[in-house]
Formats: sequence, structure tokens, C-alpha cells
Amino acid sequence: QVQLVESGGGLVQPGGSLRLSCEVSAYTLDYYAIGWFRQAPGKEREGVSCISVSTPSTWYETSVKDRFTISRNNARKRVSLQMNSLLQEDTAVYYCAIYAQCGREAVGWGQGTQVPVSS
Repeated sequence: QVQLVESGGGLVQPGGSLRLSCEVSAYTLDYYAIGWFRQAPGKEREGVSCISVSTPSTWYETSVKDRFTISRNNARKRVSLQMNSLLQEDTAVYYCAIYAQCGREAVGWGQGTQVPVSS
């Protein structure tokens, strides 16, 4: 069973930066797309970013494009999300997730890490 553990969340001021990381306990990451979704209080789950397996292509939700950057390290079984120029509306619990393919439903996800953006 694949397990995902997020880290790096925490309180940040508007305009600040944060880097989320996710360690994946799987035999290999070579067969999974991997990414992040978030859920803000009282709102539905929302995809944030995803990176494919080979010749990695990336996808970003419109509101985070040019502010967030996703990267993956298959050898270390890790995915990161660099978040810059954070806005209060980025406040959410962020979940690391694996997918058969970006754009499809997640097949596994972690416990989440909280990212409150507030002054």
C-alpha cells in the first residue's frame, strides 16, 4: 500500500513563500503521476498542480500558475511544491496525491498539511 507523508506547512504572511514536500513509500514512483490538491474550510476539494511520469509535463490550477512550482525526484520518491506570493485565498489543507494520470481522480493521498495565510 502506498503511503504519502506531507511536510512543510505552517502559518505564512500574505506575499510570503512556503515549500511543501511529500515523501512517498512506494516501490517506485515511475508509474504514477503525482501532485497536490487542497481543501479550504467550507469549500470543495480543488486540484492545485500535477506532474506526469515521463518527459514530465506539469499542470497548474489557473489561480496558482506563475506562483507555484511543482517538481519530482523519482530516485528519492519525493515531490515538492514551491509556493510563492501566497494569498489569503491559498489558505487550505494541502494534500499530496498520486494519480494514474494527471487529470484523473487521485488513487491515494496523504493526511494533509495545513497552510494558513494570514497577517
